Amino acid sequence: MSSIELTPSQRNILQELVNLYRERESAVKGEDIAEQVDRNPGTIRNQMQSLKALQLVEGVPGPKGGYKPTANAYDALQIQEMEQPAEVPLFHDGERVEFANVEEINLTSVHHPEKCRAEIKLQGSIGEFDEGDTVTVGPTPLSKLQVVGTVEGKDDTGNSLILTIDDMLAPAEEPEH
Repeated sequence: MSSIELTPSQRNILQELVNLYRERESAVKGEDIAEQVDRNPGTIRNQMQSLKALQLVEGVPGPKGGYKPTANAYDALQIQEMEQPAEVPLFHDGERVEFANVEEINLTSVHHPEKCRAEIKLQGSIGEFDEGDTVTVGPTPLSKLQVVGTVEGKDDTGNSLILTIDDMLAPAEEPEH
């Protein structure tokens, strides 16, 4: 499929639909998306029409209806759907965040220890996070890496948190030889 150019607003709405759909495993009402992205439900309905035209969203009729992302939506957002993704926990101010899994940890400016940052890409909503919140990511499955940081910002279109890293732990083991 060719790359679809989405506006930041469309990308944000589509990402939130995917997050809510993963959490509920059923159709998502426009009002619920509107609440998450802080927009008017009418705006969401209008955007959903254009996302349907792009074949990124399906409408589900009936009282339990709403919207579902299509396989094309995951492609457009560059989300890889895996049957059993590795579980990488996320903690927000010390509490485990249910329905969230860390998809990527990108370390930025590692060469400057005073200003070390990380971009944490999530599967799950970032709506509840605010600047100054403490976040703990991990441990990761293979290296047991754990990143502790303070939220510096959010990228709604990329569904990621920008952290100032306060601490990183990666238990070292003696090499076998």
